[in-house]
Amino acid sequence: MTTARPALDPELRELLAGMPLMSRLDSEVLGLLRQLPSTPVDTLLAHRQVDRREINVPAKDGVAIPLSVYRPAHAGRPEAAPCVYWIHGGGMVMGDRFSQIDIPLEWLDELGAVVVSVEYRLAPEATGTTPVDDCYQGLLWIAEHAAELGIDPDRIVVAGASAGGGLAAGVALLARDLGTPAIAAQVLICPMLDHRGTTTSSRQYTGVPGVWTGEMNAFGWRALLGDLTDDGIPAYVSPALADDLSGLPTTYIDTGSAEVFRDEDAAYASRIWAAGGQAELHVWAGGFHGFDALFPQARISTTARRTRTDWLARHLSA
Repeated sequence: MTTARPALDPELRELLAGMPLMSRLDSEVLGLLRQLPSTPVDTLLAHRQVDRREINVPAKDGVAIPLSVYRPAHAGRPEAAPCVYWIHGGGMVMGDRFSQIDIPLEWLDELGAVVVSVEYRLAPEATGTTPVDDCYQGLLWIAEHAAELGIDPDRIVVAGASAGGGLAAGVALLARDLGTPAIAAQVLICPMLDHRGTTTSSRQYTGVPGVWTGEMNAFGWRALLGDLTDDGIPAYVSPALADDLSGLPTTYIDTGSAEVFRDEDAAYASRIWAAGGQAELHVWAGGFHGFDALFPQARISTTARRTRTDWLARHLSA
C-alpha cells in the first residue's frame, strides 16, 4: 500500500528532478560516497576576511580530534565574539568538518561569530557514544580556551545539521547533566534524533528514493549503534530517548514537511515546551531533507536560512 506524502515545494521539485536519488545505503555505496571531494572550503573563504586556525584536541581515549577555527579578521582586537560550534551532517557515517560549513560561515559574516567546526569520528568505525563524546570534548576545549580564541564564554551556541543536529542535541544533554560548559543556545537543523524509526514521517519516506530515506536512516543508525541493544542506548546517542528535556538551552529546530525527520523533530520541540523550556520550531512546507543546504538559492531555502539567522541574532544580542 502506498503511503501518501506531502508534496514537494514546486521550485524544489524542479531542482531535485535533475539529481540522482537513492533509496538504500550499504557499505559498498558508503565507500564510494566517502571518496567524493570534500567541500572546497578555500573557495568559501576566498572572499571573506577570516583568520583560520587548525587545532587538534585530545579525545577521551587520546585520539586527536581536528577542529577548524574561523574568526573574522580585524585590524585590532574587538570585544569577545559569540561562538558557533558547528557539527556536520552525513548520517553519522560520512562528511567532515567542512561539510555544510557555508551555513555557519553566514553567521560569521552577519553576526561576527567565531565558527569552530569539529571532525568527530564516524560510524561504523566509531560506534556508540564515541562521536558525541568527541564533539563534547571539542566543545569543552573551546570553552576552556575562550579567552585565547577571543570568544565570549557566555555566548557559545551549539549547532548542527542532520546527524550533526542529533549530535548537537546530545552534546547539549551532556553539558546539562555534567554542569559544563555553559551553552547559550542550540540550533538543530533537520536533526537526526531517534534511532527507532517508528514515526509517520519515517514510514512515509521509506520505500521511495530521496535525499535521505528511511532505509538510509536505518543504515546510519545500525552503523552507529553497533552492538548496543535497545536497553543500552544512551539518550546522548539517540536524544529522543531522554526522559527529561528540562534545563536545556533555548532551542531552534527546523525541518521540512516532506522528510524522514519531520515528526521526531516536532516531537522534540513539543517535549521541550512540556518540560517548561523554550524552543522555536519551523516546519517548512514542501521541504525535503537538507533542502536549504542542497539548494540554497531556492526561495524557500533563502527564507529558512534568513529566519534561522534572525533568530540567532536575536538571542546572541540579548
